[in-house]
Amino acid sequence: MALLLLVLVGVVVGVVLASSLLLRWNEVRYGNGRRKDGDGCLPPGTMGWPLFGETTEFLKQGPSFMKQRRLRYGRLFRTHILGCPTVVCMDPELNRRMLLQGEAGGLVPGYPQSMLDILGRNNIAAVHGPLHRLMRGAMLGLVRPAALRTSLLPKIDAFMRDHLHGWAGSVVDVQAKTKEMALLSALQQIAGITAGPLSDALKTELCSLVLGTISLPINLPGTSYYQGFQARTKLVSMLEQMIAERRSSGDAHDDMLDALLRSGDDGTREKLTDEQIIDLLIALIYSGYETMSTTSMMAVKYLSDHPRALDELRREHLDIRKGKSPEEAISYEDFKSMAFTRAVISETLRLATVVNGLLRKTTQDVEMNGYVIPKGWRIYVYTREINYDPFMYPDPMTFNPWRWLEKNMESHPHFMLFGGGGRMCPGKEVGTAEIATFLHYFVTRYRWQEEGKNTILKFPRVEAPNGLHIRVQDY
Repeated sequence: MALLLLVLVGVVVGVVLASSLLLRWNEVRYGNGRRKDGDGCLPPGTMGWPLFGETTEFLKQGPSFMKQRRLRYGRLFRTHILGCPTVVCMDPELNRRMLLQGEAGGLVPGYPQSMLDILGRNNIAAVHGPLHRLMRGAMLGLVRPAALRTSLLPKIDAFMRDHLHGWAGSVVDVQAKTKEMALLSALQQIAGITAGPLSDALKTELCSLVLGTISLPINLPGTSYYQGFQARTKLVSMLEQMIAERRSSGDAHDDMLDALLRSGDDGTREKLTDEQIIDLLIALIYSGYETMSTTSMMAVKYLSDHPRALDELRREHLDIRKGKSPEEAISYEDFKSMAFTRAVISETLRLATVVNGLLRKTTQDVEMNGYVIPKGWRIYVYTREINYDPFMYPDPMTFNPWRWLEKNMESHPHFMLFGGGGRMCPGKEVGTAEIATFLHYFVTRYRWQEEGKNTILKFPRVEAPNGLHIRVQDY
């Protein structure tokens, strides 16, 4: 018995010693806070375990992980997350400079390897230089104001009108409905795909793809990365088949895929390869699916909790419907007049923090507040804390859309809900139009109340683990 106890004690001591040595080795590996060449220091912080770093703590603790390290090290600290040595910046002014600095200042997109692999090497959020200009130009051509006015908004209106039909008298899971809405709306605009077996297959793969992008790049069966990469392979195969069918038929289609296939035919711009088109389509589906569905769901949640805001929103949309027949669509001018609706959407994005931050990669040594960040490191421009800054947003934890009407918050130098600099979200206006149109038909057709206890998680993704259920009645 005594021998067994000694063995157990020895094992425990051995594990503790080995763990300490591994942690210490990883700190030494990254310079222990000092540059290996002796030129400048890294910000304070810890690097965690070899390979894994502090990823587990980051994903489990989320905002608490950031707050604890900010209290200990300040607004600029180093860590190792999602497979990369990373400097986290929580300083609003420094974040603004990082976003504006761009490639000329030694910063390019620095998203984790898992996201690069799964979304594709031509993903617009990851490319830089001439390729970024090519891909961004192609995307802006799809979502420019003229396209929104003449083509996209009429399609969005018809889709939302149909999608929101028949909800009265039932209990609806808003999370499931908004996810379905975001995917089907995107597929219709991109390739004219309607609800059916193909959209169901795409939805299954997209769910796996989304989870894979926020995982460690460990390509073993059963891991989120493996499943996400398999989902990408299947999505690519489906999109390749669509492209082949379009080319063989020769028929014209009024959708984004047709526009991309024809882009460059007139010689005014470089023609996209099939691989670039596929990565662009995956990026469009991915970004729209996550942001639009989550923002729509959380807007319903916040409006449920704040009847005064709901009354104001409904009043704006009932005024728009005055003089229109029940089947008459909203116009581009109607959309541009939705001042309070925009305020609700902006406040939802802020308070729910649908996007936590942006990642950049250093292509050269970069100086930040007296520290030197080595070439090849990531900089996490962490914008979440700015959303709760009481100096920028008084009483920041309160849902208050009116704050966006009192002054032009979007002109504030630290406004970063849609990114910043040359990488401002190109689909901002189309996404806003989709959410606004959803809210238009939802609040003018229905009244609702929450059913049961609904829990909302805010990290690493905003989601309702068991759904967000509401009982819906005709208005």
